[in-house]
Amino acid sequence: MTNPGTIVFKDSDGVPAQFTTNVPAQDGLSKNGVVGAYNLVKEYPIHGGTRRVLDNINFEVRAGEKIAILGHNGAGKSTLVRLIAGIEMPTSGHVARSMSLSWPIALSGGFGGSMTGFDCMRFLSRIYNRPFDEIRDCVETFSDLGKYLKMPIKTYSSGMRARLSFGLSLAIDFDCYLIDEVIAVGDQRFQRRSFDELFVKRKNRAMIIVGHTLDIIADQCKSALVLKNGRGRVFDDVKFAFDIYASL
Repeated sequence: MTNPGTIVFKDSDGVPAQFTTNVPAQDGLSKNGVVGAYNLVKEYPIHGGTRRVLDNINFEVRAGEKIAILGHNGAGKSTLVRLIAGIEMPTSGHVARSMSLSWPIALSGGFGGSMTGFDCMRFLSRIYNRPFDEIRDCVETFSDLGKYLKMPIKTYSSGMRARLSFGLSLAIDFDCYLIDEVIAVGDQRFQRRSFDELFVKRKNRAMIIVGHTLDIIADQCKSALVLKNGRGRVFDDVKFAFDIYASL
């Protein structure tokens, strides 16, 4: 039995997963909300035991704040993003979400490959109780996918899927955006539009940004969580955090 507001879908391996919709309030931006991880641990079973991927992770981001997540490949960034979004459950500890939180921008795993871009818009319209025309106009304008919106997602390239998911994310007004390297998608024009949509038009929103680009992170974030081998530490000085990350 799932909770109201929870979507159950199958990931690429056919394993059921849950995603909590966390529907945004109709009356605008949350003033006192928080998204936080508290004593977060994630382990996966392996032959002969378990492997701990995240070990006692703690951080908070409040309304309007922006935090970066830094770490090399294998540090646990992607796992942490999935836990924050509610796509996976932690082994212990918990994630608090008292303001509306986007799915990871550019994530398309929740949509079936036989669905078209327009099918995804209808799905989103029903889940979040938003007018279909409003979502369609936003996605069509932003994604630049044109006639491909009538085609199944399984025919899309990875970049096209990311652009569709980005456009869908922008069609819903969230309090906090979960951003995973999405600015790297597409050509320079698309990257510029992505930057403007996220960091100019939504500059008063909270954000959790996974990335490797110092310029964007230093300009946007006031703190950073640095991960290494599943352990993490939050730094209030972002440039110092980047130096630590670069030295790992």
